[in-house]
Amino acid sequence: MSRFASCALGERRFAALVDDDHVRPLRGIAELGFETPADVLAEPPLDDARLPLAEVTLRPVIPRPGKVLCVGLNYKAHVEEGVYDVPDYPVLFSKFPEALVGAGQPVLLPPESDAVDFEAELAFVIGGPVRRASGDAALAAVGGYTCANDVTMRDYQYRTHQWLPGKTWASSTPLGPFLVTPDEVGDPHALDISFELNGERMQSASTRLFIFDIPKLIATISEFVPLAPGDVVLTGTPSGVGFRRDPKVLLRDGDRMVVEIERVGRLENPVATE
Repeated sequence: MSRFASCALGERRFAALVDDDHVRPLRGIAELGFETPADVLAEPPLDDARLPLAEVTLRPVIPRPGKVLCVGLNYKAHVEEGVYDVPDYPVLFSKFPEALVGAGQPVLLPPESDAVDFEAELAFVIGGPVRRASGDAALAAVGGYTCANDVTMRDYQYRTHQWLPGKTWASSTPLGPFLVTPDEVGDPHALDISFELNGERMQSASTRLFIFDIPKLIATISEFVPLAPGDVVLTGTPSGVGFRRDPKVLLRDGDRMVVEIERVGRLENPVATE
């Protein structure tokens, strides 16, 4: 499987090819992102070193994306468990890079919010410049896929008509563990996706259930803004979020979260009080 990661080892930062239980640094490249478009990852400049994966810290797979764009309400069952109508145009919002955390790193519960929720999502990373693309050309712009957890402060999300205040708290959005290339993932619209909280299955669905597929999302976004290598798009969460349960299931200090997506990976993070 062609998997890549953004790693740290002490003060050193480096992008790497993941080779079973080892990583091979990419020579002269500190992290995945704008400097690692799809053509670079197709023939990565590998260092001779081979480091144990267990000895490195995994950073957010794209630590400093130029853009983080997110899709809301992209599964019909999730729309129906909430208060909205099924959209006929993708619901889009953004995050800031400071929200991102790597696999294994804690998601921080801010003291200001009493309603912190989970959202398992498939994310894709743009692999080349794209503007006003559609269909196969849009899908070809994807450089890889990864797991995401769009942790949301619901009380802040619903304070205004814009969701931004509840969606981009610092150290709230796990992204990783690896970037998996499209040839290894296959059809991104046929992937099982799930979320577990402390070992209990809370979300289970398939990307077959997308309202808007990935070419449609790229076509919509690239119509109004150019997309560049390293830009990240989260594709929306299925039903089963904690805030819509009765009684509500909200994140607490000490919780363990797992997002798992078929052929993409398993993203595990603890929850801790800030």
